[in-house]
Amino acid sequence: MNLKQLAESLNLSQTTVSRALNGYPEVREETRARVLAAAQAANYQPNSRARRLATGRAMTIGHVIPLTGKAEMVNPIFADFLAGAGEVYAGEGYDLLLSIVSDGEAERAYRQMAANGSVDGVMVQSPQTNDARIGLLQELGLPFLVHGRTQEADGFSWLDVANLSAFRKATNFLLDLGHKRIALINGQENLDFAARRRAGFCEAIWARGLAPNPDWMRSDVMTEGYGYSAATEMLAGDVCPTAFLVSSVIPAVGVRRAVADRGLVLGRDVSLITHDDVLSYLNNDADGPAFTATRSSIRAAGRRCAEILINLINTPDQPVIQELWEPELTVGRSTGPAPVDTA
Repeated sequence: MNLKQLAESLNLSQTTVSRALNGYPEVREETRARVLAAAQAANYQPNSRARRLATGRAMTIGHVIPLTGKAEMVNPIFADFLAGAGEVYAGEGYDLLLSIVSDGEAERAYRQMAANGSVDGVMVQSPQTNDARIGLLQELGLPFLVHGRTQEADGFSWLDVANLSAFRKATNFLLDLGHKRIALINGQENLDFAARRRAGFCEAIWARGLAPNPDWMRSDVMTEGYGYSAATEMLAGDVCPTAFLVSSVIPAVGVRRAVADRGLVLGRDVSLITHDDVLSYLNNDADGPAFTATRSSIRAAGRRCAEILINLINTPDQPVIQELWEPELTVGRSTGPAPVDTA
């Protein structure tokens, strides 16, 4: 069955049926319900080209990816986010446009998308503490959602994890176990999430009358090798950390390798808490949680971000949507009391 046949069976215009299927707010709810029920009964799958013609939309969501080699999104975390978002895009009949650009070319890509109408909305990821993309997209009038936020997070829609409170909670957990020599292996701190995580870490330590050790704080792209080299260097000192707080399970795997190389036992000699432990290809729950973690599913975030963005596209005049997710601290095998001679 095509759109014309579905419309004829309901004695409605093709435009009304298309708008009902695509969530337009001006369609009455009883009409929308009748169309959706008939489409489901007929196993109707809208033709993408026909939908574009009927709605005047591109039926495409844009993601602009800078090809710098230093972007946090070029890693398995971004892939999991994209998988979650893609599930929703596909279910709502949207295509995904990945625009791979050279460093410094993002503005040109966004302007081109707006000028040629190739996308209906844009997903913004890895926002910096002050991100020029926000003002640019507002100027262009493109619907957009930010996964994360900036330091000045008013006036635009975003979904973010409560990074500051999550890392404050994780640091307090280690302090309560008696650890005073705690290292932070963070993401790039020009990015908002990492800046907030550092702030939460430092706040918790200062609140106990202690001071963070700058020699035990690192900031870089979150790779396994980065985690390994940072932890190896710190553990080689005469006085070394008894605990690590790590911004992603990927460098946390590197920290675990460095601990083992020193002949130490994770959870007994050295403790470790990680963030973002729920990744499709790095399952922390195979035999019970290997890592204590501030748990946050990046795939679930991708799904929710896609839902919000499509909502913003369908209802452009609504107020901004802002959601803050509080991660759950789950206790695994990677933490334990501080060693007696170092507490």
